[in-house]
Amino acid sequence: MNVGRSSSDPRISNFQFHIFRFHLPVSSFQFPFSNFIPMDTPLLFSPLADYHRSQGATLGEYHGALVPSHFTEAVAEHKAVREASGLFDFSFRGKFAMKGRDHAKFLHRMVSNDIKRLRPGQGTYATLLTPQGHIRADMRLYCAEDRFFADTDADLRDKALEGLKRYVIADQVEFEPLDVYALAFQGPRARPLLEKTLHITLPAMQEYDHFATNYAGFPAQVVCASSTGEEGYEVWTGAKGLPAIWGAACGQAPTYGMLPCGTRALETLRIEAGIPRYGQELGEDTIPNEAGLWNALSFSKGCYVGQEIVERARSRGHVNWVLMGLVLESETPPAAGEKLAREGREIGEVTSACVSPTLGKAIALAYLRREVAEPGTELEFSSGAAAQVVSLPFYQRPS
Repeated sequence: MNVGRSSSDPRISNFQFHIFRFHLPVSSFQFPFSNFIPMDTPLLFSPLADYHRSQGATLGEYHGALVPSHFTEAVAEHKAVREASGLFDFSFRGKFAMKGRDHAKFLHRMVSNDIKRLRPGQGTYATLLTPQGHIRADMRLYCAEDRFFADTDADLRDKALEGLKRYVIADQVEFEPLDVYALAFQGPRARPLLEKTLHITLPAMQEYDHFATNYAGFPAQVVCASSTGEEGYEVWTGAKGLPAIWGAACGQAPTYGMLPCGTRALETLRIEAGIPRYGQELGEDTIPNEAGLWNALSFSKGCYVGQEIVERARSRGHVNWVLMGLVLESETPPAAGEKLAREGREIGEVTSACVSPTLGKAIALAYLRREVAEPGTELEFSSGAAAQVVSLPFYQRPS
């Protein structure tokens, strides 16, 4: 959360960026600078990068990886996910395994959610916090027979590993970075598309349930996980299996209204769904309570790193800053970092914004002072533009 920071902070300025001589303009939504890494920092390349480029996709950096920004028009890709199905290259996610005699007990002491209750084939969302309760990383954790798998952004994987390893003293725990990539099937027709692609029948699955399978001889893991507010699944596999599964899914595209989708559509979809992302809404200046990450917290599991701060904020009954939605009267979305003020006092800051293809309006995620965070409150940006506070999410899929 950047509230209170100087406007000279480079992470909240407007800009355009270059990657390998590709010029990618900021258009219908605003990227915060913290998601882009210096050009001298190695990028993770999707195993499909050359193929995507040969098919006309525009590639861009996203959370430490070079992946498709868009294949066609981002709005068309967005609408395909809301109305039918979309296929994403999730190579910007990094994964590692934790195993050893004490791995579950150790992990339970480290993260904010209850993992002892999980059985093989189940998973949960959690945060790894600093002792001050700030978010070092957020991750999805998946329980297997003799290990846990962690799934986070590629540019957070090393940070998460370092944050865990520093607390290993006498515990018998091993950490293993994984060369595993993911494709995400998202949308109301994602389930039948995935079944047809892998030639399987999916069992009934709750969020973060998972199971092992294979496709054309390639080992794969199917995960139930939404990143867009729609029904969603991921298929994890190695670099050699990724092209086969991508090609098989694209072969079913006409039947299931599927479009290959890039990160521009992913951003507008997740903003509509009110899903916070690290580097935008989450960071080492944010505690989970401020971001509304109640699905990442257990208040009954006992002690973990940062737990005292999280519990204190809950028992107090409120936090000073709250992540909320804004609907703008203007057709132009505000820039990430743009401030809201009242009577000369700063009372909020935008973290992400876009023109919503579903709502046809400019919307934003923003941290607001709790005294102005009631839905229906009318606010003004420092530029003079008007906005109304709304609850999150902006969009919720029909039940």
